[in-house]
Amino acid sequence: MSKTHRYTTRILTVLLALGLGHAAAQTDATSLTLQSAVSRALASGADVTTARANLQKAQANLRAVRADPTSIITTLTQAEQDNAAAAVTLDGTKLNVAQTVISQYLAAYEAGGRIALNSAQVALDRRNLQIAQARLAARVATQLDVNRAATSLSSNAQALTDAQAQLPVLKAGLARSLGLPTGTALTLADPPAPPRLSSSLSTLQAGLEKRLPSLSQASNGLSFAALQVKLADNDYTPTRTLEDARTAQANAQRSLDDAVKAASTGVRDAYRAVQSAQEQVDIARQQRSNAQTTLTQARARLKAGTAAAVEVQQAEVQAQQTDFAVTQAQNGLWKALAALGAASGVDVTGLAK
Repeated sequence: MSKTHRYTTRILTVLLALGLGHAAAQTDATSLTLQSAVSRALASGADVTTARANLQKAQANLRAVRADPTSIITTLTQAEQDNAAAAVTLDGTKLNVAQTVISQYLAAYEAGGRIALNSAQVALDRRNLQIAQARLAARVATQLDVNRAATSLSSNAQALTDAQAQLPVLKAGLARSLGLPTGTALTLADPPAPPRLSSSLSTLQAGLEKRLPSLSQASNGLSFAALQVKLADNDYTPTRTLEDARTAQANAQRSLDDAVKAASTGVRDAYRAVQSAQEQVDIARQQRSNAQTTLTQARARLKAGTAAAVEVQQAEVQAQQTDFAVTQAQNGLWKALAALGAASGVDVTGLAK
C-alpha cells in the first residue's frame, strides 16, 4: 500500500469517527417541554409499563374465567375485581408518575434560573466591592465596608457554584425517570403557565373509592364480603359461617369508611394547598410588576444624570429576583396541582393524558 493511500485512509477514518461522534452527540441531546416529558414517562416509563402489563394480565385472566363454564361465582367475582383494580392502579400510577416527572422537570428548570440569578448577583457584588475599595482609597468608607462587600461576594459566588453543581444532577434524575440513556443532554423549555383549578372540592372528593387504588381495593373487599354473606345466608350453611361472614362485612365497611374519610381529608388539604399556591403566584406577579416599575424609574434617572449606573444594576438584579420568584411560585402551583391529582385520582394539571 502506498504512503499516499495509507494517509488518505487515515483521514477518512478520522472523518468517519468525527461524523459518528457528532451523530452520537446529536442522538444524546434531547429537547423537552413539560408536556413532552410527562407524555414520555406515561408512554414508556417503567412503573406505567408494569401497571399496564398487570392490567393486560388481569384482562386475559377475566376472559379465561368467563369462558370457563365451570367457573364458580366467587372465582368470577375475584377475576372481575382484579381487573377493575388493575385498571384503577394503572390510572393512579400515571398520576403518580406525572407528579414525579413534573417535580423533577421544574426542579431542574428552576436550578437553571437560579444560576442566571446568582450570576447577576455575583456581577453586582463584584461591582459593589470595587466601589467599596475605591471609597476606602478615597477615605470615605471604612475597611468594614470593604469586608462586608467581600463577604457578600464570597457567599453569592458559593451559591452560584452550588447551583451549577446541582443542575446536572437534577437533569440526570429526570433523564432516568424518562428512561433516557445516561449522559443525555437535556434542554428544558420554559414551563407554561399552570391552569386555573376549575373542579370544586366536592367534585374531587366524590367517588374516590372508584379512582384511588387503595380505596378501590377496600371497596372490592367490601363487595366480596357482601357476596360471602349472600352465599352463606341459607338453610344449608352453618349459622356460624353466616355470622363470621357478617362480621367480616361489617369490618370491611368500617375499613372502607375510615379509608374514604382519610382520603377525603387528603384531597381537602391538597385543594387548599392549590388555592394557597395560586395566591402566591398572584402576589409574586404583583411584586414583579413593582420591580419593573422601579427599574424603569432607575433607568430614567440614569439618563437624566440623577442616578449612578450601579443603582440601575441593583434595580436590574432586583427585577430578576422578582421574575425568578414568579417562576418559583408558578412551579409551586404546578406541584400543588400534581399533588391534588394524585390525591383525588383526577388529572387537574391537564398533562397526564
